[in-house]
Amino acid sequence: MRLALREARRGVGRTSPNPAVGAVILSRAGKLLAKGWHRAAGCPHAEIEAIRHLARPGLARGASLYVTLEPCSTHGRTPPCVDAIIAAGFARVIVAAIDPNPSHAGRGLAQLRAAGIEVTPGILATEATALNRPFNKWIVTGLPLVIAKCALSLDARITRLPSEGPWLTSERSRADAHRLRSQVDAILIGAGTLRADNPRLTVRGVHGALAARQPWRIVLTRTGLLPASAHLFTDQHRARTLVYKKRTLPWVLRDLGRRGITSVLIEGGTQILGQAFDRRLVDRVHFYIAPLLLGGPKLAIGGQGFSSRKAPIITNPIYRRIANDLLLTGDVLYPSQ
Repeated sequence: MRLALREARRGVGRTSPNPAVGAVILSRAGKLLAKGWHRAAGCPHAEIEAIRHLARPGLARGASLYVTLEPCSTHGRTPPCVDAIIAAGFARVIVAAIDPNPSHAGRGLAQLRAAGIEVTPGILATEATALNRPFNKWIVTGLPLVIAKCALSLDARITRLPSEGPWLTSERSRADAHRLRSQVDAILIGAGTLRADNPRLTVRGVHGALAARQPWRIVLTRTGLLPASAHLFTDQHRARTLVYKKRTLPWVLRDLGRRGITSVLIEGGTQILGQAFDRRLVDRVHFYIAPLLLGGPKLAIGGQGFSSRKAPIITNPIYRRIANDLLLTGDVLYPSQ
């Protein structure tokens, strides 16, 4: 299953709105026969990829199939994988995570068992579930996973003096932020950030990232008065820019979910991040903390704020050093109101 998870990771950032899935086929004697991964929505699923990579189809008969997500049991863009697994003659199917869709959960496993196939679920389920956080939320709620990303100083400031340039963190941290961009469907900013920074919001310098698959660029504005010469409206990816005028952040996220966008990276500015936390919309954080004390009025997160007993808590925190910076990632827990 760890090998299947390794295959699944190859699809992270490529398969939306589908999940990233990997599959491995072993012979009765435990010999690796084939492996596969889901490459993009509309392409064959991981199980089908693995079956097609067998030296000959008959090798599947009596073999074991390891797959990181319950095989699909309904016809979407591709036929049900359950049908292909049964037809191939597998003796055993080992599954990591169950399909999170409430109308599908367990259905594929039941069909496999009904066909006489031995089914073992729940192997490395935690790792497999974490791999598809955006899909898992979107398929159940219709809303994208929301990640708050920010580069800030030790005293939570986000800007240097105008004469010192825009960067707080190291080049390596900025490269890591591009890797994060390559794994999301959309990047969201406010009009103030667009006017102040004229960002590109594209993925650059990430090995293996698909140049043709840039994230959607989302701009929230109250007035609609945006610079027509901005990169988001003039570059080669301008067709992937969406502007929402006089819309609340919850409304925008719901609309993005309807468009099949399963993950949104909020990159600022201060007020947008504040709104997102105030409305309890942020699911995860990626905070790049530079070893600087800057002072000044511009805090990383604005908004109304919380009392200490209602303040969001970062759970499952992971701290990683990148050059001289510190990256904090974790899930956001909101105490009961």
